[in-house]
Amino acid sequence: MKKYIILIIAFLFSALCLNVFAQTKSYPFEVLKTGKGKQSIIFIPGFASSGEVWNETKTAFEKDFTCYTLTMAGFAGAEPQPNPSFENWKTGIANYIKENKIQKPIIIGHSMGGGLALAIAADYPELIGKIVVVDALPCLAALTDPSFKSKENNDCSATVNQMTAMTETQFYDMQKQTMPRLLQDTSKLETVIGWSVKSDRKTFAQMYCDFFNTDLRDKISTIKCPSLILLESYFINLKPAIEGQYKNLKTANFQYANKGLHFIMYDDTEWYLTQLNTFLKS
Repeated sequence: MKKYIILIIAFLFSALCLNVFAQTKSYPFEVLKTGKGKQSIIFIPGFASSGEVWNETKTAFEKDFTCYTLTMAGFAGAEPQPNPSFENWKTGIANYIKENKIQKPIIIGHSMGGGLALAIAADYPELIGKIVVVDALPCLAALTDPSFKSKENNDCSATVNQMTAMTETQFYDMQKQTMPRLLQDTSKLETVIGWSVKSDRKTFAQMYCDFFNTDLRDKISTIKCPSLILLESYFINLKPAIEGQYKNLKTANFQYANKGLHFIMYDDTEWYLTQLNTFLKS
């Protein structure tokens, strides 16, 4: 009887430890799960954006899909975490997919989120069903410098120091000047600027520096899944350079928006949703 009681106590203790571990399991993002479809979509927002950037997209598809909408740690008011990096975030999302047994999800990523979609599909080709890249490039820096090479052990301290030294007013003014170059829909401007202002400044600076040093041009050759690349309207003028960056992605389907800027989901909504609907349900 005594042995039996000891075994029960040991079992309960183990269960408690497992439960505590499960509750404290940390990923580099907050996640909102909605919808009940058999096929899952993972939405990754762009640089300093909230998962709310996907609200209209999610509404259009959560009837037929289970949606996991991320907001990356330190962005748009989400709690920051130590040592943010593109690599850590890529690994964190892949681990979340594996540990939650999400079967062959579709990843939809905007801007830096599109870069993360490419990196995950390249490093874990058997894990992902499809990807949609919304206005992102394998190597942002190479658009202005085609000979760009990533630096190993890239030092981001100067960028971090510069960004963290800015006052709230200076930072807001910088974002207010920058955002109209990325977003034509003026009704969304203050919302998107607000996401930047609510972001942890150190995370903002570190990830800006880290993503600008990222080059996926060779890595994307290992992607096996269908890949829809949605690009802003101006990029049609840079088609050789854009598609040259993607030359190693053999599954790429390029589509250029009819109007608007970087936030395609806001600036050319009808076209954007039509492209997604065709690709997701094919």
